[in-house]
Amino acid sequence: MQYAATKLGRSVVRERENTRLGKIDLPFAALTLLLLTVGVVMVLSASYARAYYSDATGHNAAYYFLRQLGFAAAGTVIMFALSRLPMGFYRRMSFPALAASLVLLALVPLIGVAEGDARRWIDLGFTTFQPSETAKAAIILYFSALICRRGASMGTLRGLLPFIGVLALVIVLLVLEPHFSAAVIIIAIGGAMLFLGGARLYWFIGVGAAAIAALGAVMLFFPYASGRISTWLDPFANPGGDGYQIVQSLYSIGSGGLFGLGLGRGRQTYMYLPEEHNDFIFAVCCEELGFAGACAILLGFAALIVRGYWLALHMRDRFSFLVTAGITTLLAIQVILNAAVVTNLVPCTGISLPFFSYGGTALLIQLAEMGIVLSASRGIPSWRL
Repeated sequence: MQYAATKLGRSVVRERENTRLGKIDLPFAALTLLLLTVGVVMVLSASYARAYYSDATGHNAAYYFLRQLGFAAAGTVIMFALSRLPMGFYRRMSFPALAASLVLLALVPLIGVAEGDARRWIDLGFTTFQPSETAKAAIILYFSALICRRGASMGTLRGLLPFIGVLALVIVLLVLEPHFSAAVIIIAIGGAMLFLGGARLYWFIGVGAAAIAALGAVMLFFPYASGRISTWLDPFANPGGDGYQIVQSLYSIGSGGLFGLGLGRGRQTYMYLPEEHNDFIFAVCCEELGFAGACAILLGFAALIVRGYWLALHMRDRFSFLVTAGITTLLAIQVILNAAVVTNLVPCTGISLPFFSYGGTALLIQLAEMGIVLSASRGIPSWRL
């Protein structure tokens, strides 16, 4: 009788648990949508002056805002659509995603659109597409699937060789563009995935030494990279030349004070701060929303990142854990580096702020990544969320 009662109790618990499966994590989704909404509003505030004075936009002050709003709406639909696909689908698609990303990266030097000294975009007609964004997500998916297959061999050099080979190939293709900021992010996310997969810590010492040697080679063969480091060390040495952008960014941050000048009242957005609606939009946030508003934005990102890691720790299978932790780490890296760049804590590189920086395809991919995390969260029983 007691055994039957115990068995019945377990079946009731399982049934209750199964009926609560399949729901996405609402806090993660809500934080994503909140940051996205604030980001779209800040694109309007940061870009309307440049859009109004630009011939390319037809002097439409809302040009960048309307495009970003359209991509945000489409990205939200994609996010919730991808959240309904099972994680097994993403595991099967990990290699095709990586292969497609490598092909696109290889095409960039051949047919890519040049801007400044770099060729990083492919023209799609209605917008430009940056293959390095898809490469980041593809690395996470492929490494997660490969780690699950390799298991205990992750602690050996032989087990790490396929990962090192993939990373080396992607980095070479990025250097050809050149796109060093994306290469740095992919190295960081690749190292994080290997650490999560069980790679020995002493392997990272060798990788660190190789990274330092590679940095020296980059500074030797790419003079503009060493120039950026010189500008970083003393941007006010040439405030009208190489140091202009970071100096204007520091002016934006400093003029914001505690509570800011007010939304839409920033002075640096009037054609003073370059890339004010793109890579340096956080500086506009500091100017218009002040220290308090900037902290609120960073706390929102921190809450989303912490929630992402919490979800990863509660995943039922290793692949879901690795993918969720990898995407969350990618988000954290980009937020930290973007904030560090606009405050001159690190040399100036082209790193966008997720959900805030203007860019349609990048926003779509970021929201797609959030959709994958939400898909993984469906495997966690609702009573644990």
